[in-house]
Amino acid sequence: MAIVGLSWLCCYLVGALPFGYLVGRLRGVNLFQVGSGNIGATNVGRVLGRKFGILVFVLDFLKGAIPVALINSQTDIGLSPASIRVGAATAVFLGHLFPVYLGFRGGKGVATGAGAVAVLMPLPTLCAFGTWVLCLFGWRMVSLASIAAVATLSLCRIAFTAHPFGKIELVTTAFCLIGSLFVVVKHRANIRRIRNGTETRIGDFAMRSIAVRSLHVLAIGFWFGGAGFFNFVAARSLFPSFEAVVASSPSDRTAFIPIVPPGTSDEAKKKLASALAGAAVGPIFPQYYAMQLICGTIGLITAISWWNAEPPTRVHRRRVTVIGLALLTVIVGWWVSSIVGELRIARFDPDPIAAKMASDAFTTWHFVSLGLSMVAVLLSGVALAMAGRMPNAPAAPAA
Repeated sequence: MAIVGLSWLCCYLVGALPFGYLVGRLRGVNLFQVGSGNIGATNVGRVLGRKFGILVFVLDFLKGAIPVALINSQTDIGLSPASIRVGAATAVFLGHLFPVYLGFRGGKGVATGAGAVAVLMPLPTLCAFGTWVLCLFGWRMVSLASIAAVATLSLCRIAFTAHPFGKIELVTTAFCLIGSLFVVVKHRANIRRIRNGTETRIGDFAMRSIAVRSLHVLAIGFWFGGAGFFNFVAARSLFPSFEAVVASSPSDRTAFIPIVPPGTSDEAKKKLASALAGAAVGPIFPQYYAMQLICGTIGLITAISWWNAEPPTRVHRRRVTVIGLALLTVIVGWWVSSIVGELRIARFDPDPIAAKMASDAFTTWHFVSLGLSMVAVLLSGVALAMAGRMPNAPAAPAA
């Protein structure tokens, strides 16, 4: 236990290394006295230039990732490997927030926290990074992009983990949620400036407007096309095809292997066809809803960036409303599809009464799921049509 405690202390001391402050001092600048007064990569980039900001971000990221990756988590002291790694990540993160070398005046923890969670949970971190880049392109505010990224990290941790609050995963989930809250609290001054419309934005660049427009059209177009094809083409042809397969068994569709015993009733054949179709479609639903969620999020973030664009403002605000409603429909539909999946299995319960109740409930929830899916397709189609009314491109700067 003493060795683990010493390892955590070393992680804290590594996390407390003030790379931003040191780079500023090497350039003859005290970052506590210029810009936002913060020693993080954002203020370094604002005061010293983009290349120094990137340098500090990379260094802060590495000081979060390397200690967590190198710590020995295989011990016999009663702590799980996840607990030891999370302890190291916590120590590194707190070291950056409250560095002993600078009187406990530290940064906001985005880069260092990103390095730590990249080792602990790579997939949610990748999603959070994508959100950060997208928000930075759309809104040009590093603070707002960072807040959106930690929110995405927490949501993806919960969504992508089978039992995020179970005994094994709880410690990592708690670190994710509490760390995200710390980042938001450290950005409270930025949140006030965002609300007042005075938050600093990064400089615009020529390709940003084109990139945002292209992302918006591609995301909404892929959303509408993918959802429309699945609902109106794939799903409508899939279920009748399984009925034909069962009816014609054995055939080339079953590799000439009989899958239906002789004398099977038509009702039993219909149940088998429905079960086979459900087994084929079931694995598609998580990817189907994830696709819609990703496309809708990209569409919503890019649309919000045009909230006050000209002309006319009203169209852009309606666009945000339409996409937001469509995204909410997808989220509710994903939850309903999980209920439908459970009831689909329960329909074949050996108890006939339980099977009948599950079958009746399945029919109801299945129609609800279909209705939500149709609404999502309709709204995404409206959003795609509204993509024809883009905001004016920014004027080219004078020579």
